Amino acid sequence: MLVQLRKSLLEKSEKIKEIKDLLMKYSVLGVASLHKVRAQQLQEIRRKLEGIACMKVFKNTLVERALKELGRANIDELKKYMQGSNVYIFTNYNPFKLALLLERSKVKVPAKAGDIATDDIIVPAGNTGLPPGPIISQLNAVGIPTRIESGSVWVSKDTVVARKGEVINESLAAALSKLGIKPIELGISLKAVYDGNMVLSESDLKLDFEDYKKRIGEAYAQALNLAFNAAYPMPETIIPLLHRAIIEARNLALNAGVFLPEVLPELLLRAHIEALALESEVKRRTGS
Repeated sequence: MLVQLRKSLLEKSEKIKEIKDLLMKYSVLGVASLHKVRAQQLQEIRRKLEGIACMKVFKNTLVERALKELGRANIDELKKYMQGSNVYIFTNYNPFKLALLLERSKVKVPAKAGDIATDDIIVPAGNTGLPPGPIISQLNAVGIPTRIESGSVWVSKDTVVARKGEVINESLAAALSKLGIKPIELGISLKAVYDGNMVLSESDLKLDFEDYKKRIGEAYAQALNLAFNAAYPMPETIIPLLHRAIIEARNLALNAGVFLPEVLPELLLRAHIEALALESEVKRRTGS
């Protein structure tokens, strides 16, 4: 018994040392859930992260102890995200790039009974390519309306068969499998990242690229407008600024009556019109 206890303490001590060595080697610690992550996927993610990060499964208590022994700050804040079964990612990679890489590593797989829908599951209208038979009752049993057309079973309309967060039962899993629909997204998601004693949550790490594109576009348009109105010469504004300068110079020359080749035809036309108006006024006053 004493030997086993001593062995257990030695193993814990070695694990803590390993964790501390990793924490000193890498500046970023990621905490990701292992809930319903399949071993094959974990191996694929390890391969994708090769040269970028080191993935290790440790007991949460050992990671916490290693952090405390190194005197790291905000451990209590990080501890909130260390519940359950986790894989720890040690890296010097940008945390936001890491989160994006893991997000893109996720794959769609067939549903199994008991799985939780990761998004609303929609069965689209159209030809299933399946011949009439027991499939009709299987689909109808889970609320998917069908019809027979040209010797095939068709789904009559787009149908939501499960909402995000709902449990998928055996009947629905079987029906989706028959239709070739892979509705479950599997992979690992960062619950939190510990970077330089700062804790970033999953929501902090999510980047809305469309929103960023929109904001950058708006900022560019505003900057361009400001530069144009301030007459600040730069590659993007020089052509419209020159066009404006030409128009303003032309108007100035025209209004000042300066005899330039560019405005002389208009000056002569204006003089002719004014002369005609003057002639008409003189005739009116003299009655001739």
